[in-house]
Amino acid sequence: MLGASAVAKVKIIVGVLLFALLASTVWQIAACEIANYEFKDDLKDVAAMNGARIGMVAQQSDDDLREIVIRKAAADGIELDPEEITVERSGSDDAPVIYLAAKYQQRVWLPGISVIFHFTASSR
Repeated sequence: MLGASAVAKVKIIVGVLLFALLASTVWQIAACEIANYEFKDDLKDVAAMNGARIGMVAQQSDDDLREIVIRKAAADGIELDPEEITVERSGSDDAPVIYLAAKYQQRVWLPGISVIFHFTASSR
């Protein structure tokens, strides 16, 4: 039989382990959410394309925009494929309006399992 002090030690160890598991999970989810928030800001910046609007730079193709978005996502720790990025154009040549969106997944690892979170970021 275990004495009272041994039971107390086991409870403390189990409590610390559960707290560590919870803290790790919260940390991973928070990191995904922060990366998504930063990525949304990056999409808005890319969609604004101020240089093209004032004639300083030529308009970029959809593939060029996808490449820029992939690089911005990578800087935020997000892995994207070109197929996950939507590029829509409207407006005139003098005043182009570009809409960018990306749907992607991030995986959070827990002991024995992994959970996939789905994110959508857009320039709107």
